[in-house]
Amino acid sequence: MSAHSNRSRLKDISNTGFGPNSGVEGARLINPDGSTNLRKTGIPFWERISIYHTLLRMKRSSFFLVIFVFYSAINLFFAVMYMLTGVEHLVGVEKGQTVIDKFIEAFFFSSQTLTTVGYGRVSPEGLLTNAVASLESLLGILSFAVVTGLIYGRFSRPRAYLIFSNNLLIAPYKEGKALMVRIATYKNNHLTDVEAQLTLAMHVKEHNKTVTRFYQLPLEFAKINSLALSWTIVHHITEDSPLNGMTKEQVVSSKMEVIVNIKAFDDHFSNIAQQRTSYTYQQVIYGAKFLPMFERARDGKYTILELDKINAHELVDITELVEA
Repeated sequence: MSAHSNRSRLKDISNTGFGPNSGVEGARLINPDGSTNLRKTGIPFWERISIYHTLLRMKRSSFFLVIFVFYSAINLFFAVMYMLTGVEHLVGVEKGQTVIDKFIEAFFFSSQTLTTVGYGRVSPEGLLTNAVASLESLLGILSFAVVTGLIYGRFSRPRAYLIFSNNLLIAPYKEGKALMVRIATYKNNHLTDVEAQLTLAMHVKEHNKTVTRFYQLPLEFAKINSLALSWTIVHHITEDSPLNGMTKEQVVSSKMEVIVNIKAFDDHFSNIAQQRTSYTYQQVIYGAKFLPMFERARDGKYTILELDKINAHELVDITELVEA
């Protein structure tokens, strides 16, 4: 049975969130980190972006860099305000200093006011200077409340903490072949009721036009009770598989992409956690199988899960993806 005839009798799905028009797609649908490979235009930038969601999903180093830049910018702004209102209205600032020294004094007085520390060596004098200091104190209270909420939100947001193998493997399986990907948790959280879903996106020719078709790949096990060790997700390439009848060249020409969705229950948060990634046809290794990534400890008291072996595999003798 040819690959085309096999796919033609399969029902493709249309609930992926992506359309069938291949001519408007980018290099891939889903990025390796699980985000959509998409840029939105047509309305102003600040209406297209949620600052809250951006700060929650931002890398930790970038998040704290943003806080530091924001903190420094506020202090610089109010230091300039104190200079404009007259640094002589800051009691405790020594007279005869240079402009730079006065600005440094105003900057650190601003940081003390913003954080409501108030060491007492320098204090505001006069209505205008006190008004600026009062405004800065209010802004400081509000800012630190927002930052505290963001830090809590980042720590309390349920995450699956999964690592995925770098490649998809075409491996021997039950006197045939199977598409395999391996996952594992890398934190000390415990995931239960773990569900996996593999969606295949392929570019096919229909009526002299290239369109994208999506197929749900049946799995050996679509759900496991607990993800204590690693889990190799297996799609058996049978006669009912959309990959049946395809050669390597056909896989490349179809620009195949496999989207992996994982949903699980996190015992620590008593909440659902989700994570996804995708693999393109360039990440498929033909004729390989995963190597074990866990072993018994020498004293036999516990099992060692070697996370650095998530991608470990060896080449094996196998025919093409299917017979040409």
